Amino acid sequence: MSIRITCINKAGGYHENPHEAISRFGWVNESTKATGKSDRESMWKFVHEGNEAYVKDVRGNVAKLVAKTNSRGTRYLQTVSDGKPSDNLLALPECG
Repeated sequence: MSIRITCINKAGGYHENPHEAISRFGWVNESTKATGKSDRESMWKFVHEGNEAYVKDVRGNVAKLVAKTNSRGTRYLQTVSDGKPSDNLLALPECG
């Protein structure tokens, strides 16, 4: 299954702070039109298990999400565009 991430939430509303973890992801399955919101751990497992999640910018460029774990064991997602880590997730709007 493949989903497009459409928005994010961070605890405390620190949307632009790259050091504050994303707590929720809003998404849409563009094939079925199903939508939902998932917490960070659920989305990490989804990607880690081989499902595809991605971000699409206004020009149609796609950046896929990869599941990462930091040195303290915190699981998080990061986008990769053209083989390079990027911060496409922070460019997304806040989920309502």
